[in-house]
Amino acid sequence: MKYINKYNSKIGNLILASNGDAITGIWFENQKNFINTFPEKETNLPIFDETKKWLDIYFTGKNPNFMPNIILNGSEFRLKVWNILKQIPYGKITTYGEIAKKIAEEKSIKKMSAQAVGSAIGHNPVSIIIPCHRVIGNNGKLTGYAGGIERKYELLKLEGIDVSNMKI
Repeated sequence: MKYINKYNSKIGNLILASNGDAITGIWFENQKNFINTFPEKETNLPIFDETKKWLDIYFTGKNPNFMPNIILNGSEFRLKVWNILKQIPYGKITTYGEIAKKIAEEKSIKKMSAQAVGSAIGHNPVSIIIPCHRVIGNNGKLTGYAGGIERKYELLKLEGIDVSNMKI
């Protein structure tokens, strides 16, 4: 069974999803790749309270020092990409190409498609906590955020990243 709850952030409303024990999704309302197959009635669960506490700290511009329980479901490739996203430190950025290179090295192959990495990142089901917003194009361009480029810009700015030279 799936449960939902809502969180009102300063950059838009978020839908939190849970299996009852862990977070399984966080999406901005109406974002690209949002899976709107949840019950209409909100439920209050301890995991939602914990996640909202994390989000409250995050949206004050601080790095939360804990992680809510998260369960991810996806292909082996997507899970690998999402786990790399979790390793990007607060206030830091990386590129699609750098992630592709890291995966290629791990798999001992010559090259990995940055486009395939971008597709996996675009299907990240747990926005913000799994920080896909910290991934930018090789040319410094802000691209590929399912929640909207303007939100990506605001999230990076919130983390203290200099966005003045980034292209939208």
